[in-house]
Amino acid sequence: MANKLPYADLPIPSIATAEPAPFNTLLLTKAEAEAAKLAPQLFVQAAATDVAGGFPTQEFDWLRAAGLLTAALPAALGGAGLDTPAATLPLLRVLQHIGRGNLAVGRVYEGHVNALLLIQQLASATQLMRYAADARAGLLFGVWNTEDPAEGVRLEPLPTGGYRLHGAKTFASGAGHLARPLITGALPDGQGWQLFVLPADQQVPGLDRSFWRPLGMRATASFRADLTGLEIGPEDLIGLPDAYYQQPAFSGGAIRFATVQLGGAEAVFEETRRFLRDLGRTDDPYQRQRLGEMAILLESGRQWVRGAAEHAARPEAATPQGAEATVAYANMMRTAIEKICLDMLQLAERSVGARGLLQPLPFERLHRDLTHYLRQPAPDGTLADVGRFVLEGKNFVG
Repeated sequence: MANKLPYADLPIPSIATAEPAPFNTLLLTKAEAEAAKLAPQLFVQAAATDVAGGFPTQEFDWLRAAGLLTAALPAALGGAGLDTPAATLPLLRVLQHIGRGNLAVGRVYEGHVNALLLIQQLASATQLMRYAADARAGLLFGVWNTEDPAEGVRLEPLPTGGYRLHGAKTFASGAGHLARPLITGALPDGQGWQLFVLPADQQVPGLDRSFWRPLGMRATASFRADLTGLEIGPEDLIGLPDAYYQQPAFSGGAIRFATVQLGGAEAVFEETRRFLRDLGRTDDPYQRQRLGEMAILLESGRQWVRGAAEHAARPEAATPQGAEATVAYANMMRTAIEKICLDMLQLAERSVGARGLLQPLPFERLHRDLTHYLRQPAPDGTLADVGRFVLEGKNFVG
């Protein structure tokens, strides 16, 4: 069958009895190669889906056919084994390639990966088997966490053991296209925040598309999603209350979206170089100087990605003793990548000038998408947390 998913014929053992899967270098290399091969294709297609309310449906068909929607699952469940700490660097390289191709695709894909990793971390074995099967069937996952300021999501207990939902989420990326979003909701009587999977293909949220009129990242379909009146069962609850906010997973995952951002900066660098070559401006000493600065920035970002991957792969990274250092390093890496991207944009603007910022050249879209994507929550608090960590005399290693 031409459209058969990769790894579809792998046996799927019982999680309860299966031995841990070995580190499969071949599958990891395949995932990286598929992402690298897709990046130019994604880039060419990006302008066509760059419309408010649009969604890169065709692009996710490509990711699905390449096996990348299951890449963050263990090899035993039909994935590429990008779920382990040891596989952090290959996972980040996949994310960087996708971000280089299209930041909107990278944003939604990173959310899909995040959701699958959370399920593996917090779900029961039965739930993991079910949701792994959904991923192999090509369903999209994601994480919706941002509360609507007027009415956040609340869970009302039902006599059946399930819950009726009230309230809404904003910035619900992939809304209308995600079949399995992971969502946080407040339990009654101060019992905490509960993570759950919404079967959105059966319990369909009400979408306010007018919410999403952004500067950039138009094609992420990050609408307001109203969940009021929808119902979930106890089997849809993932983990214990407040488990979603446990460190270091909650903040440490910032290295993934930062790596997608670096992929966008890499696209800016590549397009700036192509633009100057096409104009015959490669002998201009000032352009050479700027491109030299941009090359340094890009390599600095790559070193931060390697460092973040090595830090996340430490044996003590997820232990209570090592969690604080893991979070602080992720915050440091995220902050450094933000500055690298901002500096890259400024140098590119000076290099291409007003001519380069005209459509249909890609700089205008790249600038909007990357600028918007860099506006992640609490940047000042993130940097202050790094400062607190080092002022207390703590170390990132050892």
